[in-house]
Amino acid sequence: MNNEVISIDLGSNSFRVLKYDCLNHEVISDYHEVVGTADGLVDTGLISNAAQKRIIKALKQSIEKVKYEPSIAVAVTTAAMRKASNNQEVLKNIKENTGVKFTIIDGLEEARLTLVAVKQALKREKINSSKFILLDIGGGSTEIIVNTEDDYVSHSFDFGIVTMTQEFLEHHDLHKDLDLKKIEIKKHLDSLHLNLGEYTFVATAGTPTTIAAVKLGQDYFSYDKDIVNGTIVDLKDLSNCLDIIKNSTKEEITNLVGRGKVEFIQVGIYIYRAIFEVLEKNESIVLDDGLREGVAINHCLKQKCEG
Repeated sequence: MNNEVISIDLGSNSFRVLKYDCLNHEVISDYHEVVGTADGLVDTGLISNAAQKRIIKALKQSIEKVKYEPSIAVAVTTAAMRKASNNQEVLKNIKENTGVKFTIIDGLEEARLTLVAVKQALKREKINSSKFILLDIGGGSTEIIVNTEDDYVSHSFDFGIVTMTQEFLEHHDLHKDLDLKKIEIKKHLDSLHLNLGEYTFVATAGTPTTIAAVKLGQDYFSYDKDIVNGTIVDLKDLSNCLDIIKNSTKEEITNLVGRGKVEFIQVGIYIYRAIFEVLEKNESIVLDDGLREGVAINHCLKQKCEG
């Protein structure tokens, strides 16, 4: 059994690589870059040539920095690639230029793998993981997972920070759109007949971690996931973050949230707030762990079983 695994998550906006130690369950090295996979996708239905070039460039840089053999990487890609009509052609192009072979996973598998990471993270942070509702706001989809002891129900909703921003900029009233999403989510949760009061609200991905970082006085350059993990974010923190964004220059916001996220952070906060409202919660626990960690842990467990 190889004790190290390379996992790659190519999302609708972000690209993340992880070198993970299966033996000690530790991150050895990581790499993260905004590649804008879904740029223009809402209008064209395609992954653009410019986005493909950015992805290939980021992959080559990650191979150099993290030092891994591309052919053995466990690489997954999500909503943007699921939606793109040229996805097979794009993945062929990426493989020919980098040696990395991506698998497109559906929303259910994305949720399952993210849950694997989050459950381990909750144990690491010594937080009760028996009953919780997990929110994962992605670029092209939003996953909500209800975890009850060893069982879970997941649902992938067809909106994310990138696609919603693109639609909002050109066609829609964002808040009207969000009200419709809230009805859809509430209907799903009502069908599960839950007592929401028994469930902790846990959130992962870029928007919640950015708000937690801002609350802790961190910016993009001083971001420390070990400190962010386990941070409690409440509705007041969301309002404070919106105020900071509204009263800051583009350069100040870039320093705070990172390049390539400026135009999406506001919509991300509105989505996050909408879920707070549907769940009737005042606070949530924020974790940095997500899909790429889940892909790595899942691969380690599979190797162990096969070994």
